[in-house]
Amino acid sequence: MRVKPVVPALHRWVASGRRLTESWAGSPRALDVLIALGCLGLMALDLPGLAAADNSLSGPAAAVVLALGCASLLVRRRLPWISYLAALLFIGWLHELTLVQFALYSVGRYRGRRAGILATVGYVGYALVMFTVPGWPEPQGQTLSGFLGLVVPIGVLASVVGIAAYRHDLVGELTARRAESAVLQAVQQERTSVARDVHDFVGRELTLLTVRSEVLSMRARETAYAKDFEELSDTARRAHLVLNDIIVQRGERASTPGVEGLPALAEESGRAGSPVRLAMDEDAHGLSPLRQAAVYRVVQECLTNAAKHAHGETIDVTIAADGPQLRIAVSNALPVRTPGRAPVSAGSGTASMSERVRSLGGTLTATRTEDSYEVVATLPRG
Repeated sequence: MRVKPVVPALHRWVASGRRLTESWAGSPRALDVLIALGCLGLMALDLPGLAAADNSLSGPAAAVVLALGCASLLVRRRLPWISYLAALLFIGWLHELTLVQFALYSVGRYRGRRAGILATVGYVGYALVMFTVPGWPEPQGQTLSGFLGLVVPIGVLASVVGIAAYRHDLVGELTARRAESAVLQAVQQERTSVARDVHDFVGRELTLLTVRSEVLSMRARETAYAKDFEELSDTARRAHLVLNDIIVQRGERASTPGVEGLPALAEESGRAGSPVRLAMDEDAHGLSPLRQAAVYRVVQECLTNAAKHAHGETIDVTIAADGPQLRIAVSNALPVRTPGRAPVSAGSGTASMSERVRSLGGTLTATRTEDSYEVVATLPRG
């Protein structure tokens, strides 16, 4: 019987444990557990005082009560009011102010400004009522101003920090949604552009097919094939009408150039301060008009990005035939110094290029290293 080596198995167990730890450590539930344990640790420092003076609780009983109160923080995201009510109970019963700081922060963080202010006012009012109870707070003889000087800052600070975090989350979510919307809009615009290119190129071929079939139909009018050519002409005409109905033109637009427009594009980039070294196989001129338009759009977007983020650096553009694939590679060095002001960019250019290439069955990857940035796109030649 074969026995598995112990060392490889141990390594696999360690790797599995590390992956589990990393995934758990980054989860919100893990953060809630750590916060609950931290709160419990802070309150545990007051166990001798609770047992001796506050409410004559024994050490084990006080530990259980504090643990139950801190356990309410495990649901602070969905039900922050539970930990808030538990904190108020601790104030009136155990004279304990630690839990309320976490509770007020949680209410402000996950319920917003209005709830945070309401919870803070309720906490201060409740503590003020408790101050009038004989024997509370300790030590005896504490003045109202001194008491409020401790209670009010604790609650207000925790609540303000929670509300600030809530607003930060809102801003982050709004920014993410705007970025996502910009990407979706760019993808939709690219799809519309591809559809228009299809209309231009396919429509032109259908027009030629219609004209040619009509000519042949006239020539074959007295032959047995006359009816077949007429049907072919009608079919081509109907196909052109269907294409016009499917792809709705919105405004006038210049047709997308092909690879013959790349030298002019490179020259324009050089005049703007970003010189271009263009190397292109002659086979690229044999691509279909739709694929040539895709090559042009990819190179155009890459030159635009390079001008924004690496102005003045030389850009290398290589278009090479690699078997059944056409490979477009655009690379540029990155500036040694980061510009003091970030260039204006919607961050949707790569999404547009990817959509254009993907719609033709190709792939696109963008790679950034410490000193260079490269975009590589592949398109099927057929």
